[in-house]
Amino acid sequence: MHSLATAAPVPTALAQVDREKIYQWINELSSPETRENALLELSKKRESVPDLAPMLWHSFGTIAALLQEIVNIYPSINPPTLTAHQSNRVCNALALLQCVASHPETRSAFLAAHIPLFLYPFLHTVSKTRPFEYLRLTSLGVIVETGHHVGQASLEFLTSSDLPASASQSSGITGALVKTDEQEVINFLLTTEIIPLCLRIMESGSELSKTVATFILQKILLDDTGLAYICQTYERFSHVAMILGKMVLQLSKEPSARLLKHVVRCYLRLSDNPRAREALRQCLPDQLKDTTFAQVLKDDTTTKRWLAQLVKNLQEGQVTDPRGIPLPPQ
Repeated sequence: MHSLATAAPVPTALAQVDREKIYQWINELSSPETRENALLELSKKRESVPDLAPMLWHSFGTIAALLQEIVNIYPSINPPTLTAHQSNRVCNALALLQCVASHPETRSAFLAAHIPLFLYPFLHTVSKTRPFEYLRLTSLGVIVETGHHVGQASLEFLTSSDLPASASQSSGITGALVKTDEQEVINFLLTTEIIPLCLRIMESGSELSKTVATFILQKILLDDTGLAYICQTYERFSHVAMILGKMVLQLSKEPSARLLKHVVRCYLRLSDNPRAREALRQCLPDQLKDTTFAQVLKDDTTTKRWLAQLVKNLQEGQVTDPRGIPLPPQ
């Protein structure tokens, strides 16, 4: 196959054949009899067809078919009876929604239709079985990042090896919504329950899903509107701080450099808010102040720099006694 691709005239012919196949598979999504294979084939091709998202969005009945795939497995969520086959199939449908969510021509319409809300029931699940874990990861993937592969940016750990063989491309957490310069995305997420859902996963999910959920929280915090929202009330801030604190304690027992990196970045961003900074002086875990994570971070200069900046932020403006010991707030 690779040798054919090197000949000049052949790729055009192959591309034309592929494009005809793409149209055929999109048409086949409308029929329950042919949908499963079409989902699988299109999810494999989504990286190599730049305009697949508009094709999916504007073709008759396609988005309805993808939503039907999602709704069809709601009964398998509670009680939790989801099978590996069901999980892989719906992950292929979610992969195509990731494609639509990440494309600049379709993202706004995707949000306006509130399609991410169809995925929130999957994020509510707590079953530890592999089918459910892949379902949560793929659903988080629709919210994670857009444009470039996340693997080339902040989530370099999210590779196909983390995902089921039959859905390695379909659920490839390469991205979708969250993007720091997409204000409409942050505004949309803040009107939904994504923050408490992420906090729940951060507390009890697998290491990989915890990392993705923490990354989503981090992206929300990095936006000024998101930071202000979380720090607006004591209840919101304390919930976030409590979960981050539990994660630090757990990481001191079961270290994960990739998860720790995003936890530290969340703390650092929170310290940019004056009220949160004051509270963090009282509740920042001791493990982030001592040498607990020195070995884990020995080769991670970025996270070490963030951690040093966090400690510095909390020390600045703090009142001390003559011995340099911090005094409690008045």
